[in-house]
Amino acid sequence: MLTAALAFAGVAAIINVTPGLDTLLVLRTSVAHGRDGGFAAALGILTGCLAWGMATAIGLTALLTASHLAYDALRIGGAVYLAWLGGTALWRARRRAEKEPARAQGDESAEPAAPRDRWAAFRAGLGTNLLNPKAGLFYMSLIPQFIPAGAPVFGTTLLLTAIDLVELALWYWIVTYAAAALGERIRRPAFRRRLEQLSGVAFLGFAANLAVHDRA
Repeated sequence: MLTAALAFAGVAAIINVTPGLDTLLVLRTSVAHGRDGGFAAALGILTGCLAWGMATAIGLTALLTASHLAYDALRIGGAVYLAWLGGTALWRARRRAEKEPARAQGDESAEPAAPRDRWAAFRAGLGTNLLNPKAGLFYMSLIPQFIPAGAPVFGTTLLLTAIDLVELALWYWIVTYAAAALGERIRRPAFRRRLEQLSGVAFLGFAANLAVHDRA
């Protein structure tokens, strides 16, 4: 069991630190709203991962491969949600540009995350994870490969899920602190506007990719 857990930890670590949608969301939120916002987004993502891990443990994720309709419904729903996030980011960048007065650069710090901002960040993290069928397929396809013969499937799946969550939490902690520090150092309004624009385009790209691609 120890060998299987260590092997899974190594593979999962490589996958977790690979740049993707979740890391982008944590980075963007941390720059815009500081550590509190980044941690809220990360907590939403981790909650979604826990849900997928639990679903895998009881066999619910098998529905994604057994039912083409279930997979497509989740895929299209996720694409629409990502498109909404992307459009919102672009709109926010435009409004920010319109509201920026002609002032010297460098006098704007990261906006602290208000409770509603933290809740919005949590919802965004949870939504992007739960509405992505590839996240469910990741758990369903990867975890069973590391369950030793004869080991209890339910308990082992939860153990491997816990390992993945710990690794993700550590990774998002690093990303959040680094991005929040960057946001504090680079206080130019134009920097945050460009970040909103880039993240908006990236979200739209993820949405398009999810919409046009069928099962992996």
